[in-house]
Amino acid sequence: MHTSTSQSKRALVIGLTAAMVAAASVGNTGVAEAAACKGYVGLTFDDGPSPTNTPRLLNALKQNGLRATLFNEGRYAAAYPSQVKTEVDAGMWIGNHSYTHPHLVQLSKAQVDSEIARTQQAIAAAGGGTPKLFRPPFGGTNSTVKSVEAKYGLREIIWDISSGDSSGVSVDRIVQANANLTDGQIILMHDGPANTIAAIPRIARGLAGRGLCAGMISPQTGRAVAPS
Repeated sequence: MHTSTSQSKRALVIGLTAAMVAAASVGNTGVAEAAACKGYVGLTFDDGPSPTNTPRLLNALKQNGLRATLFNEGRYAAAYPSQVKTEVDAGMWIGNHSYTHPHLVQLSKAQVDSEIARTQQAIAAAGGGTPKLFRPPFGGTNSTVKSVEAKYGLREIIWDISSGDSSGVSVDRIVQANANLTDGQIILMHDGPANTIAAIPRIARGLAGRGLCAGMISPQTGRAVAPS
């Protein structure tokens, strides 16, 4: 009995020691990764989610160690709620991109309110949390849009650089657009284009080569920062 008890104690000590070493290792890795980042950029993808495009996009991002902010349309979040949950599970951040992707500057305040409110609800109902970021379709905004954004506590996010991917530009052009990013800046890309997904491995290598990491977009400043 005494021998069994001693063996159990030794096993417990060994187990605890191993756990402490593993925890220290994880912590050191996190510190090392943070130290390697000379700056952060915001990779953003509009117009999802989709049951065909979104899984491909998420796989490419995960395989290349990138996180991004996905500005979802409410109608698609409502139609494909499992894709919203998959985005969150993949470590992405979810933003509001209106419900039907209209030119908001052409709508009444009540219509703008409906576009934003319904999307907030659809994303939350799908497990995407309540968005804190809003990207107006086409980047179109005015005082009416801004007043509704404020009502829902949303930070308006446009972009510093457009990849041009929605116009069918080449993989090289998309990679080059990302190569122009500097610390804190945000780039516009989209959920669907095949060339965008094909560009992701090269985007990842380019950022790493310049000491830049894919960060989150701060609701306070609207700039890319270290993930919290």
